[in-house]
Amino acid sequence: MWNDLLDCLDLHDLTPGGESRGASDDGGRPPAHAVFEGRNQKLDYHRVFGGQILGQFARAAVLACPGKAVKSLHVLFPRAGRSDEPLRFEVERHHEGGTFGTLGIAARQSSGIVATASVSLHAAEDGPDHQTVPPVPAPLGEEHRVEFDLIPWETRADADLNSPKSAPPDLGIWMRTPKVDAGLAPALTAYATDLNLIGTALLPVENVSQQDAGKAFTSAVTSHTLWFHRPFRTEDWLLLHQHSPILAHGRCFGRGDVRTEDGALVASFAQEALLRFTG
Repeated sequence: MWNDLLDCLDLHDLTPGGESRGASDDGGRPPAHAVFEGRNQKLDYHRVFGGQILGQFARAAVLACPGKAVKSLHVLFPRAGRSDEPLRFEVERHHEGGTFGTLGIAARQSSGIVATASVSLHAAEDGPDHQTVPPVPAPLGEEHRVEFDLIPWETRADADLNSPKSAPPDLGIWMRTPKVDAGLAPALTAYATDLNLIGTALLPVENVSQQDAGKAFTSAVTSHTLWFHRPFRTEDWLLLHQHSPILAHGRCFGRGDVRTEDGALVASFAQEALLRFTG
């Protein structure tokens, strides 16, 4: 499953007229439009996993703007994607300067647009470095190891998302991947942040857990946003700490931070989802 995910993040350049990273349409600059294609994970899942699309958006943005890293990624999911059809990522460059770049990306299948992204990129530069965040606890021990069906690397959690007992809507997940190129860190982290925010929102609801999807409730992510603050690697321990402050009117909302073992804040994320109870 790990190699399958990496293969999905290896997008194919379909830009008309040649490789988007080599072609140019204005004084040596990359073309204003680029097209990439990515296949879907081989999962026993009823639709394309949104985390896969988030990761592919991050990869398409970097391929379209080499030399810059994703600063923020704002994604809407208007319809479910079909797992038996590849996704085409149509990139439109709104602006690219020496330091910042802004892109619009549409993920498309034959049925229409599956997801859209607004992406901001930033070239590395020096400046003051300061953060105000609580200390990070030590990574959880082996006894807290859990298996999440869609995450193909080591994870440890401080709450049981499958328990029907009510609990505060907070979740801390420690994770680390196998050794991988540092350039994939944003895509892999984006992938992981999509999985458990709905389950976190369900924690205060007595006698219901994420295992009751399709029975006690239906759910679907409608929007997801990430911000990347610093370079980092995913084969080192990362803490994804997330909280869901509200579940109301058929929707839930959650947000979180990604921290390194030594406490550095490297990313933040937020998500809104449909969460409609059937009873």
